[in-house]
Amino acid sequence: MKITIWGCRGSLPVPGQDTLRYGGNTTCVELRLDDGSAVVIDAGTGIRNLGKKLVEEQNLKDIYLLLTHSHWDHLMGFPFFRPAYFDRFTIHVRGGPIAKDTLKRYLEHQMDPPYFPARMDAMRAEFDISHGIPVVKRIGRAEIQPVPLSHPNGGFGFRIEESGKSFVFLTDNELEYQHSRGLSYTEYVSFCRDADLLLHDAQFTDEQYEKVKSWGHSTVNAAINLAMDARVKRLLLFHHDPDRTDSEIDGILAQCQTVIQKRKNKLHCTAASEGREIVM
Repeated sequence: MKITIWGCRGSLPVPGQDTLRYGGNTTCVELRLDDGSAVVIDAGTGIRNLGKKLVEEQNLKDIYLLLTHSHWDHLMGFPFFRPAYFDRFTIHVRGGPIAKDTLKRYLEHQMDPPYFPARMDAMRAEFDISHGIPVVKRIGRAEIQPVPLSHPNGGFGFRIEESGKSFVFLTDNELEYQHSRGLSYTEYVSFCRDADLLLHDAQFTDEQYEKVKSWGHSTVNAAINLAMDARVKRLLLFHHDPDRTDSEIDGILAQCQTVIQKRKNKLHCTAASEGREIVM
């Protein structure tokens, strides 16, 4: 399994001099399974650059698109996803246990007039939009298990396991406030247990969180504690605050190391950055 980060910024894209190293594009992550299958998580602005790469792969025909939820920063790149305009591609759209019509509406709404000049019927790819992933979905030899997110309006994270390796993706997940469709902290610990890699929402500092509790995002410390309590091997802080500069993320990482060392834990913690590849 190879994981590539194409967008890891939260809320809105923020290109500029202060976000060059960690990136300014919103959520999009590519997984390449052992059999070469292409799995894409979310269609934030990072999906545009990913799409340019995918259309160059002449033997690639099937793309699996997993959607966590319908907030704009996770869908706004979809109209610019180049493979969707080529008839040689089939795009298999999946969510958690979400109705087929709901998933289709998420995508179509990004291209509703007057917000976008072309309608979704301009896309020539075949769209296979299923009823989502009720419990466990297989793609090749990989198992994909959804989990409800603690987030306004709901959503789903995913645990993907293949060849004895496990990757957990929990963006837009507020660990310190349980939303109506979310799980308890203990349940998230169980879901993440012994994962090789966890990408978790870490948008806020403790100081910021005092003013934004219930907005649907976790603090850096909450993400670290979850990873350590679940015995995760590696944590990538994800969904960086749009106002956070590269230098500020560096400072947060230094603080993280102090917290981990105080608990005498072996967790390897870094921050997600655009273009980063992780092979498991």
